[in-house]
Amino acid sequence: MLHIACDVHTHTIFSRHAYSTIEENVRAAAEMRVELLGSTDHFSAMVHPAIDGEYDLRDFQHFLNVHSWPRIWNGVRLLHGVEADIVDVDGHLFGHDIVCGRDITGRALRRPINLKERVFDECDYVIASVHDRSWAEGASLAQTTECYVRALEDPKVLILGHTGRSGMPYDLGEVLTVAKERGKLIEINEATFGDHPSARQSCRRIAERCAEMGVMISTGTDAHISYGIGRFDHVRSMLEEIRFPQKLVATRDAQTFLDVLGHAIGRPDGL
Repeated sequence: MLHIACDVHTHTIFSRHAYSTIEENVRAAAEMRVELLGSTDHFSAMVHPAIDGEYDLRDFQHFLNVHSWPRIWNGVRLLHGVEADIVDVDGHLFGHDIVCGRDITGRALRRPINLKERVFDECDYVIASVHDRSWAEGASLAQTTECYVRALEDPKVLILGHTGRSGMPYDLGEVLTVAKERGKLIEINEATFGDHPSARQSCRRIAERCAEMGVMISTGTDAHISYGIGRFDHVRSMLEEIRFPQKLVATRDAQTFLDVLGHAIGRPDGL
């Protein structure tokens, strides 16, 4: 059986359309014998839209206090991440153009801060995903491909999230080549198989090309409730069916994932 011992794409109640706390997710991970859990709430306008064209740092303070979480909790190694939306054909990530002038108490800052930089500073890694692809309407294949390439070039981005269901076409070979060169990961997403059956063949094709090209993948349940943590029935079945190499599964155990993370971005403190 293909071994998967890490769940590196999960959500808490901070994502608003998710239903469990971080502690509930950790306890579920321990019950499922998950060695490493990555908590990656949405960093996106769909969680906290702008009010009168402005964003408030107080709406994102969840990301600013993650150092209070233990690094090992109930025997589970815990990583701090975000799932950041790709917001344009240039591959920019949410928050890149947002400046906040007040701190979480509402007091004026001496120096305004960039929201993306402030949040990413607290993260061990970032998943870059497309949810609203309206900005890609009319874009060429070259443009959408370059969009993913530029997202991979962000120093904190480790994983391209659920590209098989984004509905945005791109040159798979070119994106996988860049991912391999930079030591970054392509996600095979469990929720896609369960919630988006029309995308299953696309996900299978991505996995097959990763195997052919020697590109490492990550697995994430994309769980929005603790019950889903660590449950990879669809992903494991598909990967076993195509005989995907175990050595290319970065989430096969905690040490492998931490090694990949360390080479691509830097090893988190305390782990």
